[in-house]
Amino acid sequence: QVQLVESGGGLVQPGGSLRLSCAASGSGFVYYAIGWFRQAPGKEREGVSCISSDDGSTYYADSVKGRFTISRDNAKNTVYLQMNSLKPEDTAVYYCASTIDDLLCTVLPRTSGPHPPGYDYWGQGTQVTVSS
Repeated sequence: QVQLVESGGGLVQPGGSLRLSCAASGSGFVYYAIGWFRQAPGKEREGVSCISSDDGSTYYADSVKGRFTISRDNAKNTVYLQMNSLKPEDTAVYYCASTIDDLLCTVLPRTSGPHPPGYDYWGQGTQVTVSS
């Protein structure tokens, strides 16, 4: 079992940067792919980025490609999401979630809906607000 806790959200001006962290406790972190999802008010939860467990392959939604970077530090049981050039449309609650299936990681950028299948453990979310 894995417990996930997000941190690093906040209020930032357009063009600014934030780094989100997803800290995991429990066993087997290295065997899980970790994904980031976000949900804006009145919108469906959507996949943002994912990093696989095996070789650390990364995947991004088109809307964040070139601006966001996902990485993981297995020694610290933590996944990071570096967000640069933030836009007002990036405003949302950001969640990290884990899956044992690396194949799900590859399709995360095309995943949306209230309960994305196969992601067994979720954090509580962290609010990101991009506004001047």
